[in-house]
Amino acid sequence: MIALSVNLNKIALIRNSREGNYPDVVAHGRTCLDAGADGITVHPRPDQRHIRPDDVRGLAALCGRRQVEFNVEGNPFAGPQGSYPGLLPLVLETAPQQCTLVPDSNDQLTSDHGFDLERDGARLEPIIQQLKDAGIRVSLFMDPDKAQITRAREVGADRIELYTGPFADAVLQQSPEVDDIFAAHCAAAEHALQLGLGVNAGHDLNLINLPRYRTLPGLQEVSIGHALTVDAISMGLSDAVAAYVNCLSGK
Repeated sequence: MIALSVNLNKIALIRNSREGNYPDVVAHGRTCLDAGADGITVHPRPDQRHIRPDDVRGLAALCGRRQVEFNVEGNPFAGPQGSYPGLLPLVLETAPQQCTLVPDSNDQLTSDHGFDLERDGARLEPIIQQLKDAGIRVSLFMDPDKAQITRAREVGADRIELYTGPFADAVLQQSPEVDDIFAAHCAAAEHALQLGLGVNAGHDLNLINLPRYRTLPGLQEVSIGHALTVDAISMGLSDAVAAYVNCLSGK
């Protein structure tokens, strides 16, 4: 079975458009788990445009009570900014089951590329080791590049998360390149598995492109937030989560 981890960033984005705590991010996380999600993902950023440190703390407690996976994503080089303590201190404090390291900068709208480990590998290696020493599984956000995936194994990652944005865009545009893009992802996944790395995936996956992408060799987990939140507007959150769970199981 492929695990569904629901990303709650967009729920927090709506909450932040008003004062107060409506909608309640933790309550919506509970709804997702009740509807069959296998875990929760958040991607806190230093500018706190959506997920805030207290959201991470509250969701860590929820996932701990439910004994489900909590996945915290973010830039490992992001330091303190205001009440944001920096990614590494926040992750070590809340002890999620998985930390997905992502090379996004403060001015990016969203994550749009994987790590260049020839450039960043030496800086990442002690961070990865510190997280692993704390009992946290480490995944690196990666493009489907075999050489880079080899480096991911060398710097100590447990898993990779394949960046699926170009695949999703090719499906949306009905591009003739979609077969080649998916073939590259399959080859990258197979290479990761041969190296002993686990394989996750995420970014713009939805009910249209997921039936194909779920056939990726060895796929263990997908993180989905934007599309699932949009679907929840018309379907309701519980039914949207159930639809993605069914899609991942081939129903």
